Amino acid sequence: MPTVLGHNFIAGARSAAGSQTLKSLDASTGEALPYSFIQATESEVDSAARAAEAAFIEFRQLSPQRRSEFLLAIADELDALGDDFVAIVCQETALPAARIQGERARTSGQMRLFAQVLQRGDFVGARIDLALPERKPLPRVDLRQMRIGVGPVAVFGASNFPLAFSTAGGDTAAALAAGCPVVFKAHSGHMATADLVGCAIVRAAERTGMPKGVFNMIFGAGVGEWLVKHPAIQAVGFTGSLSGGNALCKMAAERAQPIPVFAEMSSINPVILLPEALAARGETVARELAASVVMGCGQFCTNPGLVLGIRSPAFAAFQAHLQEQMAAQAPQTMLNAGGLRSYSKGLEHLHSHPGISHLAGQPQEGNQARPQLFKADVELLLNGDDLLQEEVFGPTTIVVEARDDAELKAALQGLRGQLTATLIGEPGDLQGYQWLVPVLEQKVGRILVNGYPTGVEVCDAMVHGGPYPATSDARGTSVGTLAIDRFLRPVCYQNYPEALLPEALRNSNPLGLKRLVNGEWSVESIG
Repeated sequence: MPTVLGHNFIAGARSAAGSQTLKSLDASTGEALPYSFIQATESEVDSAARAAEAAFIEFRQLSPQRRSEFLLAIADELDALGDDFVAIVCQETALPAARIQGERARTSGQMRLFAQVLQRGDFVGARIDLALPERKPLPRVDLRQMRIGVGPVAVFGASNFPLAFSTAGGDTAAALAAGCPVVFKAHSGHMATADLVGCAIVRAAERTGMPKGVFNMIFGAGVGEWLVKHPAIQAVGFTGSLSGGNALCKMAAERAQPIPVFAEMSSINPVILLPEALAARGETVARELAASVVMGCGQFCTNPGLVLGIRSPAFAAFQAHLQEQMAAQAPQTMLNAGGLRSYSKGLEHLHSHPGISHLAGQPQEGNQARPQLFKADVELLLNGDDLLQEEVFGPTTIVVEARDDAELKAALQGLRGQLTATLIGEPGDLQGYQWLVPVLEQKVGRILVNGYPTGVEVCDAMVHGGPYPATSDARGTSVGTLAIDRFLRPVCYQNYPEALLPEALRNSNPLGLKRLVNGEWSVESIG
């Protein structure tokens, strides 16, 4: 088995100054695994943040090619982690080996994708307005703009994706690509996984000659506040609960120097079933939707938690089919005991609400999550009932029936911000209900047609974000290459000597970038 040291990662070395020991647990049995982790002290958190701050001076000035080499080396190290590593991740999360192997490929693929972004160079956003000394009534000075990294970034690991949204996940990849060192807060649900991935990142940093402190990681509960409030930290990436994200946003806003928090938090991802589709393939939709709801034990941030349709015989038949499908779904083990407790509590709230009825699913008992189906009165959406807006993280969904188009529109307008919305419709549906799209555009970051939201492609066009409370900042994404924008800021150079300009802004354009020069895009050199 791989060696899991369990010490904090600070400036390329391991540190164990604290006295409190943490244990990693087997997600299926709840028993302690043979690994111990040392909770970071406040002094160690300070050292990690200052190590990142010191590394930033050198790291941000490395060429995009050098940073690209680092990301590619991380990808190679991740791919080299063997079956023994996969077995540990499975123990800590109860996820099957095939899922972990696929997620590892996605995680290394994210690193390679951001390496391509660096090689492409468009993330720099170079803009040049050349001097116009003869302009009347006033001359224009030479002005050149590009984007640079904001500084050290604090990243919090997610519970539901132990690889792709964790130690070497999308936030870490985007921050490193932007030239920002990372201080990573390991998630308590998979600390051994984090330790081994952290070692892979450090090996890649050493192989490619990166500065000490380019990647740091701390273990422990309660250490996140010290990290977010540290003056060296300039941005935060977070995937988790609404309460956790709100707490981090509050901490960051109350600093002497407020910083942005890019938090992905809560989404119920409505699926809208249109009439012609229900009439043509309602039974098929019910089967496909049930599979999406229970996929990964419902532990995806894009899990379809709300199903809306308009009252009709076809919608009634669909509900009956969905009831059968959900009743037939098997229980599954969740990522950890805390997740199961939260799921059970969410179900209790739904069962006790007078406006919500239970349609399918066995009573919750034991250490596995049982899939559930509920139906809610549309008035709960129209009146802004909080419970119907809250994500129940697990294999459950809620059906809502509107009387007509007007009530469907009002119900959607009553929703809070979401990551996704899905339209299930035939061509005639999609044409006739085109009026839904402007409503949904104001509510979500991604609109799907005839698909299901579970599963997020990592690519240039993806948006994995949305209005609050789906995220704390709807202008960004946590998946896809646009994620790098969160950790960049523009700098303008006025009348700067040509020889001292960053390469991206020099007349000769040595990086071969596409630049906006005097209002026109060009890859040519100037002069």
